[in-house]
Amino acid sequence: MSTTSLRAVEITPDNVRSAIKVRVREDQNTFVAPVVHSLAEAYASRGTAWPRLILDGDRPVAFVMANFDPDEDEPDHRCGIWRLNVAEGEQGRGYGRFAVQAVLDEARRRGQKRVTVSWVPGEGSPEEFYLRLGFRRTGKVDEGEAVGELFLDG
Repeated sequence: MSTTSLRAVEITPDNVRSAIKVRVREDQNTFVAPVVHSLAEAYASRGTAWPRLILDGDRPVAFVMANFDPDEDEPDHRCGIWRLNVAEGEQGRGYGRFAVQAVLDEARRRGQKRVTVSWVPGEGSPEEFYLRLGFRRTGKVDEGEAVGELFLDG
């Protein structure tokens, strides 16, 4: 993987089928919804959802969806990562890190100072991945998911 070949692209009619084909390992289905579910949610929340397909060259390797809703009453839902799916066979190559960085860059562009993420606790959960990227546990639980946060520098 060359970081110069990585891109986070908007979901369009031309690439939606490629996005839907991004599937995590079967044992990870407990921890993240399929991309098709995320795209339905993005459609229903199109004013705030930010779904992106991660490409390595022209090859789809991951999907990330964030939400940017500065008017949301619940602070944990104003700016956060809703989904991160790294394709089976593509994990451990930096694609997830790139996807999270794309969300953080977009959050900065929008003037946000805090980004949240939540995960289903348990063996095999993405918790350690997010903690390695600088998120910290808040101690809160939202609909059975642990909430993490990361504060952005200027």
